[in-house]
Amino acid sequence: MAERHKVDARGAFCPGPLMELIATLRHAEIGDEVEIWSTDTGSAKDIPEWVKKVRHELVAVNETDGYWSIVVRKAK
Repeated sequence: MAERHKVDARGAFCPGPLMELIATLRHAEIGDEVEIWSTDTGSAKDIPEWVKKVRHELVAVNETDGYWSIVVRKAK
């Protein structure tokens, strides 16, 4: 059964949130989702670009309560 991992990277600056996402995905199983919270506005652009490049799946990008919630599904 797929899991959802949560990473709170609020307060970290680029490339911190992306690096935390990559580290979490390394330990996740295929099909697992990682939800990363980031206050760095660049994350809303940088993370989806990286996800597309490495061919994982972008599930959602939402801004809420002053931070971004970005959900990525591990595809490989």
